[in-house]
Amino acid sequence: MSSRLTFKEMCAKFDVTPRTLRYYEYIELLNPEKEGRNRFYTPREVARMTLIMRGRRFGFSLEEIRQWLEIYEKEGTQPQLHAWLEMADRQLVALREQAEELERTIADLQKLREDAAKLITSD
Repeated sequence: MSSRLTFKEMCAKFDVTPRTLRYYEYIELLNPEKEGRNRFYTPREVARMTLIMRGRRFGFSLEEIRQWLEIYEKEGTQPQLHAWLEMADRQLVALREQAEELERTIADLQKLREDAAKLITSD
């Protein structure tokens, strides 16, 4: 039994479209093995895709993820971990700012809704 995934299996495993997977290959985030027109994804590529999806979930750009993955390839684990800490710290600040802004927006909308509801019940 092969530990490689086909293109279709990779799309299904990560719930991404074929277009997304081809794009990640195009921008060199992934480098599947090719046999004729078929692509096969090794455990290394599956691990990279896991990191890509996690990075996207945390709000990192594809370019940030690409650069971060490249650090591992060129410099190894320790430099990659240091880069990860810097990226995580920056993103945590940004996410906290977004959360505060979202809370303000929710409060504003709730107040406007309550004002409108009062107008309806006062008629």
